[in-house]
Amino acid sequence: MQVQTIVALVSLAVVMTVGQEQYAGNAAKPSYEQQQHAPMPHSFAWEVKDEPSKNDYSHQQESDGKVTTGSYSVALPDGRTQIVTYTADQNGYVAEVKYEGEAQYPAPSSYSNKPSASYPTEQAKPYPSA
Repeated sequence: MQVQTIVALVSLAVVMTVGQEQYAGNAAKPSYEQQQHAPMPHSFAWEVKDEPSKNDYSHQQESDGKVTTGSYSVALPDGRTQIVTYTADQNGYVAEVKYEGEAQYPAPSSYSNKPSASYPTEQAKPYPSA
């Protein structure tokens, strides 16, 4: 019985090894050659301030090719502004998040959790009989 078990396990190991080699040989290769580029210094900045939609956000970033620093800000729905200042280098990404302003919430009495009806709410009239 032990001999049969050992033969079965060895056979299974051989089949699994052959299957792996066959699979690895058929691996898809990219249709293009990937190129490695050296990090390049860069700098950019942009902002959006649209009063009608209350959109107010910005982003600026600088890099010397080794260390990237920057910040971005966004106006939150509660009236505060979130500002993220970050540094990214060979040690990872480190961000500092701060908030300006005080959160504003609607008064409890003015807030309604009930959805408004988007259809007529009156009772349907019976179909006239002939």
